[in-house]
Amino acid sequence: MRRTGLIITIYFFESMACMAQSNDAQFLAVKDSTLRAVIHADSLKIENQFAEKTRWHNLESKEEFPVINAGKFSGVFPVTGVTEVPDPKMQYKLLFEMKNKNPDSLLNEPDQSLIEVARIINLHVASGIPLKNISIVLVMHGYGLYSICTNATYQKRFKMNNPNLNLISELEKLGTRFIACGQAMNFLDIKNEELLPVVKVSFTAQTALSGYQLKGYVLKTVEPDK
Repeated sequence: MRRTGLIITIYFFESMACMAQSNDAQFLAVKDSTLRAVIHADSLKIENQFAEKTRWHNLESKEEFPVINAGKFSGVFPVTGVTEVPDPKMQYKLLFEMKNKNPDSLLNEPDQSLIEVARIINLHVASGIPLKNISIVLVMHGYGLYSICTNATYQKRFKMNNPNLNLISELEKLGTRFIACGQAMNFLDIKNEELLPVVKVSFTAQTALSGYQLKGYVLKTVEPDK
């Protein structure tokens, strides 16, 4: 039985070899066609990537930073023909919830959640709202706590400087209130002294979030891109 199976296997491969030899021209034609298709697909991919980069470059050249320049994605674009405008006399109370950190590949860059906070502030001011009428509270819990750690703590945990210090300083100048969740600090083993001096510690982020909403703050959850 084994011998018969071996004979059949040998016959099969010999047959395939003969077919390959007799169809060399056809095989080469298929190969050439496949290669051309792959090259064409790669070419289209490169063209699309270049077009996308060109589009972003053109957009970036229009970016404005009325309050904070936190780099890419923190600016706003001019808009013409606006017919719905916010009331500049109102008090705008903004409550931000941060609970995630940047992806590991971006740990040496400012936190994307903090950049989004800067962008939202820029959007409000660019819309005609006076900066003095904007109140900002940032509540950090989960891995979002890492962005408000001291430089020494950040270095110890990630082997690099904390890239958020300049942006946090800019937000601090605007009167931003930073609140850390004590429960999350226990979970991540972060001590009070490992946080920046500007940070207040709450027993839990949940009471801070509910308390400020009851005071009229509008909750905005900001997260980095996955």
